[in-house]
Amino acid sequence: MAKLTLRAESSCLFPPTTSSQSQPSSFVSSSRRRRLLCFPPKHKLEFRVFCSIKEKESIKETKRLNGVPVDKVQRAGSGSEGDSGLESGSGEVGFDWDWPPWKNIPRRYKLIGTTSLAFVICNMDKVNLSIAIIPMSHQLGWSSSEAGLVQSSFFWGYALSQLPGGWLAKIFGGRKVLEIGVLTWSLATALVPLVAGFTPGLVVSRILVGIGEGVSPSAATDLIARSIPLEERSRAVAFVFGGLSVGSVAGLLLAPPLIQNLGWESVFYIFSLLGIGWYVGFQFLEGQASWVGESIPRSQSTDMKKTWSTKELGDSLKDVPWKEFFRNQAVWAMIYAHFCGSWGHYTCLAWLPTYFSEELNLNLTEAAWVSILPPLASIFVTSIASQFADNLISSGVQTTTVRKICQTIAFLSPAACMTLSSLDLGLPHWEVVGILTGGLALSSFALSGLYCTHQDMSPEYASILLGITNTVGAVPGIIGVALTGYLLDSTHSWSISLFIPSIFFYLTGTVIWLVFASSKPQTFSKTD
Repeated sequence: MAKLTLRAESSCLFPPTTSSQSQPSSFVSSSRRRRLLCFPPKHKLEFRVFCSIKEKESIKETKRLNGVPVDKVQRAGSGSEGDSGLESGSGEVGFDWDWPPWKNIPRRYKLIGTTSLAFVICNMDKVNLSIAIIPMSHQLGWSSSEAGLVQSSFFWGYALSQLPGGWLAKIFGGRKVLEIGVLTWSLATALVPLVAGFTPGLVVSRILVGIGEGVSPSAATDLIARSIPLEERSRAVAFVFGGLSVGSVAGLLLAPPLIQNLGWESVFYIFSLLGIGWYVGFQFLEGQASWVGESIPRSQSTDMKKTWSTKELGDSLKDVPWKEFFRNQAVWAMIYAHFCGSWGHYTCLAWLPTYFSEELNLNLTEAAWVSILPPLASIFVTSIASQFADNLISSGVQTTTVRKICQTIAFLSPAACMTLSSLDLGLPHWEVVGILTGGLALSSFALSGLYCTHQDMSPEYASILLGITNTVGAVPGIIGVALTGYLLDSTHSWSISLFIPSIFFYLTGTVIWLVFASSKPQTFSKTD
């Protein structure tokens, strides 16, 4: 019980009514409340505030009094039921506090917000090795080929988990799959320092990180497809997947000082704790009435609550129209575009810090700070791209046209900038950094292009479609990252090993996307 003191500066909080009849009940009706709150000037009122469940249940409806929610007004004192009861100076008010702060936020926004935060942590745990690999290589005596092998092992698990993640998200709902994914990759991240001296163990730990993070895109796609209307979809996808850019920035900012002050092992321990903290917080949110008490789309709530037998799971897998997927030209366009975009993204994510360190002669901290610029600029570009795409769709432009425009920008911009960086034009280092930053930032237009097309084509199978394309899209992480290290050892040329392969895939991906891509809704009816 809390005590609240109010001091009046005028004779009435509200203009008094003309009636002088006293109230026979201890509960004050809303129509007579104004008269009862009249009191002499400078008179001090004391109210006792109760928040017990019993008191709340005794009130049929909540009214608002002077801007404050009031459940019940009781007058204390000598037992008088009239106006003198209030004039004696005490009463009791039960307040319906709006707590927690997110209580009245629409459910879809809470889901999108927490999912985006998970993606922030996701990329923090992905890029930590990009920075830590430099002191780890020196300490453990790794060559560029060995470092590339260690970094690429993440994508083995990432590729393996794409299709299972999409299927599980369709069956159990993206929210549950996301929870398990975050917990898996966080625990696996904590294992890295413990097994770093044993290469097979280190590879396995990074594979587990990849498996946990691999189910997350499909889980997020399932959430967006079920919860977000078409006219908000570009912004929702940009906000969720934009968390990856924020995570890259946060990881690249935090990793160098942690490594320099606490050792490279600290990066993995601390980042893993963030993921575990997210999991615990997400469990708390799910337990709140304000979270689970709202209406949930029937398809999602059924999937998440039903107990599935082994036979039913097998039948549900057979019900997926796999043949229809691979007979569709637009699906193949998405697959190849995802492969091309991932080649440039993953190779740069893994090797740019080393490129800045060795080619531009920057130290660890400087290389990390410069590596922050592309994802930092991507955050800004993502917000522009999503608004641009949604505004075009709202104004009547065909969805397919909008997706093609955005994806073309996402491919041609980094291709042009990498071409300039690979040529020996005698550019100063800061200009090379600026060119690469601009090109990689503009590649974020893909979040309003390729990454929205799965939901556009089929909300029902969006998570599985993303699982298919992301499986192929993970291959560059396996082959491209390792191949870059091998070519670097063989040619000692960053242009040949890093830039030229990416340029090739960006250009061919643009052609295939413009010719075959489509965002028209597809039924994918299963045929015998």
